[in-house]
Amino acid sequence: MRSLSKRTENFTDSVIRRMTRVSNKYGAINLSQGFPDFEPPEEVLKRLREVSHEDYHQYSITWGAQNTRKALAKKESLLMGIEIDPEKEVVITCGGTEAMMAAMMTICNPGDKIAVFSPFYENYGADAILSGAEPIYVPLKPPVFTFDPQVLEQTFRDGAKALILCNPSNPSGKVFTYQEMELIADIVKKYDAYVVTDEVYEHIVYAPNKMIYMASLPGMRERTISTGSLSKTYSITGWRLGYTIAPEEITERIKKVHDFLTVGAAAPLQEAVVTGLNFGQKYYDDLLEMYTKKRELFCSGLENAGLKYYKPQGAYYVLVDISEWNYESDLEFCTDLAEKVGVGAVPGSSFFHENVNHLIRFHFAKKNETLISALERLESIHQKIRRR
Repeated sequence: MRSLSKRTENFTDSVIRRMTRVSNKYGAINLSQGFPDFEPPEEVLKRLREVSHEDYHQYSITWGAQNTRKALAKKESLLMGIEIDPEKEVVITCGGTEAMMAAMMTICNPGDKIAVFSPFYENYGADAILSGAEPIYVPLKPPVFTFDPQVLEQTFRDGAKALILCNPSNPSGKVFTYQEMELIADIVKKYDAYVVTDEVYEHIVYAPNKMIYMASLPGMRERTISTGSLSKTYSITGWRLGYTIAPEEITERIKKVHDFLTVGAAAPLQEAVVTGLNFGQKYYDDLLEMYTKKRELFCSGLENAGLKYYKPQGAYYVLVDISEWNYESDLEFCTDLAEKVGVGAVPGSSFFHENVNHLIRFHFAKKNETLISALERLESIHQKIRRR
């Protein structure tokens, strides 16, 4: 048989999704894959029930139903402080995953280089490779996951065409400050490059941190592709609805890539989510308040269990330090954690380009009773997992 694709020969399966299977195998509470165990807003579910009996069962416009794009553009225009044209600058995609892939394939040629902050969501490196590009990693240094501007600039000196920027960041919970965003923008403009943002956690930013949109900075709108997802904001990860927002010239190319990747996102779900997109500010204030309380509950529980962690500034993930157990493999630790303690986590090595094996990631997008049960189990971690 002739050989298969060289660009995918070193791919593994998603470690995040693998840890869900491990959690299921051992009956562990799954704090690995980041999806809620609570219902979407009732208003959205009510509209979904109505839509099932209406005429939305065939293809919508390839790049997104008009009312969905209009509602999204109105919402994001208010957040970003710029006027977004729903006809010329918005594409509705099959999840944020496809949005990022379509953006990368739009800007990348074979042999291009793409800068990626590390730690990073595991898809980014694969997206670059599938686009024919080479990822160049820029370390974010704990405890607040800052970057060295000189190291970042060096990636552009070395030919990086774009930067992938996850803000707030998965897995670290990093929220980039205005000063950091300005530094990034200045470097990107200096080297005539692009930024592809992942802003899926835009509504989960804990005080006193502020959400800064790269496209809102001077001179950056024309070179920024903003991607996002409705999954986390409305607790509908299974609906797979994402989007890109970019200048008309870039969006025209994204539309074509998106068309050949997936044709279009699910028409009934696009219609149903319009209700959520039209929510007032109170919904987003309540969402943040809910996650702020969950963060405090979970982090306090980690402290009670004697675990060291990095408190997130945004999103709903926590990196926990497992150095004291002296495991050579964080994957093995997470497997033991699921089997012996009954809690699922993701090995941190799946997020870092650097050789990092002493961190694991939990998420707290769960009902309080689920989190309390997980924390009660974690209180026994020092008795059930022996140091090496």
